[in-house]
Parts: sequence; structure tokens; C-alpha cells
Amino acid sequence: MLSEPYQRYAPAVEQRPVHPAGVELRAERPAVAWVPSGADPNVMVPVLREYVQPMPMPAPRDLTPQPLFDPLAQRMLAGGVGVGAAGAGVGFGLHELAAGVALMGTSGLAMLAALLLAAGSVRGRSVVNVRHETHVTQKWFGRTDITHHG
Repeated sequence: MLSEPYQRYAPAVEQRPVHPAGVELRAERPAVAWVPSGADPNVMVPVLREYVQPMPMPAPRDLTPQPLFDPLAQRMLAGGVGVGAAGAGVGFGLHELAAGVALMGTSGLAMLAALLLAAGSVRGRSVVNVRHETHVTQKWFGRTDITHHG
């Protein structure tokens, strides 16, 4: 019951709306799942759970690392192809070296001797190295010490 000053503002008992206070239990409510909207995937819309298909589990993937080299190529290389290729490469290199020496002739030998003599004469010169160091040390309150070594 309202106190006397407030009774004049309250409607009469027969004029008050009657709302039955029904209790809704969680188990009685239909289950709802929130799914992305078909028009805008950024908006989630409620759908009754019985209409939503469960997501199938993806098949397990094989995560073993793949071989770095082709197994057939490895067998061929081990079977002697690699040894033959290496032998051919060494033979070709020796052929080129021998051809260069054979084509050198007397003028090439004279140029080689001149280069060797020039390299030998450079070794006899004295070399002077000048080293000058400057050390700068900054201290508190703007003090700076400079030391020269030379």
C-alpha cells in the first residue's frame, strides 16, 4: 500500500494493468545458434539450433616433411652418374690448363718473367705507416677531454 501523499498519483486498483508474471525456464526456450548473415558476413544472426548443420571434422593431414631431393635423382647420382660427371669436369679443367701453357710460347714466358721480377723488386722497398689517434671523452656538465696519440 502506498503512503497517503503518493496515493493520488497512483491509478485506482481497478485501472491498473494486470500483467501475469510468467516464468520462462531456460530448458523451455528453444536453443539458438549465432551464425554469419548471408547478406553481410560481419553481422551475426540467431538461428534455431535444429536448423544448423554441424561442421564436419576435416580429414587429418599428412604433415611429414617432403624429401629435399628427388629419390630417383639420388639413386642415379649414387649409381655412378655423379662420379662420371665429376671426372669429366676435372678432365676438362686440366685440358684447358695444359692448352694455356702450350700456347704461351716464348713471348708469354718473357712476360711472366718480367712480372715475377717486378713483384720481387717491390718487396725490397721500405714501407712507412703513420698512425694518429684522437680519443675524445665526454664527462659531466659539458666537460670534454681530448687526447692525441701519434
